[in-house]
Amino acid sequence: MGALDLDYMLGLVPVLLRYLPLTLGMAAAAMVLALILAVILAVVRVLRLPLLDPLVQLFVSFFRGTPLLVQLFLFYYGLPQLVPAFAAITGVQAAIAGLTLHFAAYMAESLRGAILGVDRSQWEATQAIGMTQGQALRRIILPQAARIAAPSLLNSFIDMIKGTSLAFTLGVTEMMGAAQKEAAGSFRYFEAFLLVAVIYWVVTEALAALQRRLEIRLNRAFAR
Repeated sequence: MGALDLDYMLGLVPVLLRYLPLTLGMAAAAMVLALILAVILAVVRVLRLPLLDPLVQLFVSFFRGTPLLVQLFLFYYGLPQLVPAFAAITGVQAAIAGLTLHFAAYMAESLRGAILGVDRSQWEATQAIGMTQGQALRRIILPQAARIAAPSLLNSFIDMIKGTSLAFTLGVTEMMGAAQKEAAGSFRYFEAFLLVAVIYWVVTEALAALQRRLEIRLNRAFAR
């Protein structure tokens, strides 16, 4: 059994870090799109809008109940068979779309719980001053729900960053894909995959520290 080649790992660090912006970029784009979609889905669930609510429940059930990898394959390999226009989709676009829909389903439930967690008196107060449901949600309820849901949403972003590692199965050369290629050329699989694991770990720990600081600031602001 060969010893751990630290020199190889150190030389591989700058190679893998070149792909970190792509990894973070895919996660950031998917997070923005997923958050927008999740807000819409959560509002539909909370207001129990006719016709739309059952469709949203089906959407959430499907994307929470099936593996992310299967969803990515459906987007990239399956949809072009049914809709030829999707044949032009790139691996990066398919990865962002898959991450968006997958995590929007989880985030929608987090937001729904947060909205329902806002004290009922807040709703009653908005009705008393003549606000519509839409105005109440936009001006009063959603800002309070955002504070409640913030830790869960940041956890989703952390999971999303880790989820980008599956993009290499669609031919995207991000950090995991780069590690796979380097390992295949050097046969140093353990070192390459250990290093990419450490990089993901450092990134997620940095975000977790940011999450803790944000929670402290939010709780301090609302404690006044």
